[in-house]
Amino acid sequence: MRTTTEQVARAAAPAARGGRRILGIAGPPGAGKSTPAARLAEALGPETAVVVPMDGFHLAQAELARLGRADRKGAPDTFDAAGYVSLLRRLRGSDGATVYAPAFDRSLEEPIAGSVPVPPGVPLVITEGNHLLHDAGEWASVRPLLDEAWYLAPDEALRVRRLVDRHVRHGKEPAYARAWVARSDEPNARLVASGRHRADLVLEMG
Repeated sequence: MRTTTEQVARAAAPAARGGRRILGIAGPPGAGKSTPAARLAEALGPETAVVVPMDGFHLAQAELARLGRADRKGAPDTFDAAGYVSLLRRLRGSDGATVYAPAFDRSLEEPIAGSVPVPPGVPLVITEGNHLLHDAGEWASVRPLLDEAWYLAPDEALRVRRLVDRHVRHGKEPAYARAWVARSDEPNARLVASGRHRADLVLEMG
């Protein structure tokens, strides 16, 4: 997805109102959310915007196994949603201290704490992830904390291919990757798509 000057200007607008603002970028697995988030942050510059990924709140693999949820990683109940909400509230509060957010290491398939520093003077946080528009449980608290929410609506065939390719790049056999996408990623994609009407902007992607 190419980031346009109009998108950059729209992303910057909330930050111009003063205080700490949060832009959320949602979309189904494989939509490529991290790319436009990174491009927007790069265009705005590090003194204006920082990307905080929702994926940093994946539960650890050992905890997923203990809960019996490892085979559907990526579903809403495989994240620490309450922890994510608490971080967003702290970021909005901008208490004068650097806030450290977790990230997700795909080579390890594990969240890594304290990976993303958000300095107190940065006016815009761009957060991206699947479930920003989900309206059940703790997730329902996310949307009210976003000053603006965008939804990426990709070409479905391309999205599925990207997912399979990504799983293969990170060590899964092609047949296993296709089965994982069908069993785990696609139910999540349907759930994520059900929230697109809660977005302020829907970006159709070819």
